[in-house]
Amino acid sequence: MTHSVQAHPSGGYILDELHVGMTAEKAVPVDAARILQFAEASDDFNPLHVDEAFASKTAYRGRIAHGLLSASFGSAVVGMILPGAGSIFLSQNTSFHKPVRIGDVVTARVTVAAIDPESARVTLKCEGLVGDDVVLDGEATVRVPRRRRPAKD
Repeated sequence: MTHSVQAHPSGGYILDELHVGMTAEKAVPVDAARILQFAEASDDFNPLHVDEAFASKTAYRGRIAHGLLSASFGSAVVGMILPGAGSIFLSQNTSFHKPVRIGDVVTARVTVAAIDPESARVTLKCEGLVGDDVVLDGEATVRVPRRRRPAKD
C-alpha cells in the first residue's frame, strides 16, 4: 500500500522514518526554455531537442525533451522530498517509453520499494508520467542518513 508524503519539516527523512510504500511526487512543466537550459547544462544540442525544422522531419514530428531532462525531475523528488536532504544517489536505471513534448507536464513519482537498514540504502521505484501515460520508469538506489545533525547554535 502506498502512503503519500510531503517534505519532512527538517528537509529530509532519516532511515528510521522510512517505510516501504511511502510515495512522493512533483509535477514539472516542460517548455522550450527548460529544454534549452538543459541543453546548455548538458552540452547536448541534438537538433531533435532544439531545432523544430529538423525535428518536424523525424518520426517524432516535432521537438521532444531530452530523456534525461525528464528523468532528472525524479532527482528533485529524491533530493527535496523523499527521502530528501542528505540522501545521495548510488545508482539508477531508467527505461524511456514515450517522448515528452513542449507543453507536457511531467509528474515525477518516487516510491520506497525496499530498505536495507544495515547499509542505509533504500531502493526507490521511479516513474515519470504525462497524464496517465508512463513516459519513463526505473529504479534508483540511494543512501539515506541514519540520524540528523544537531542544529548549530
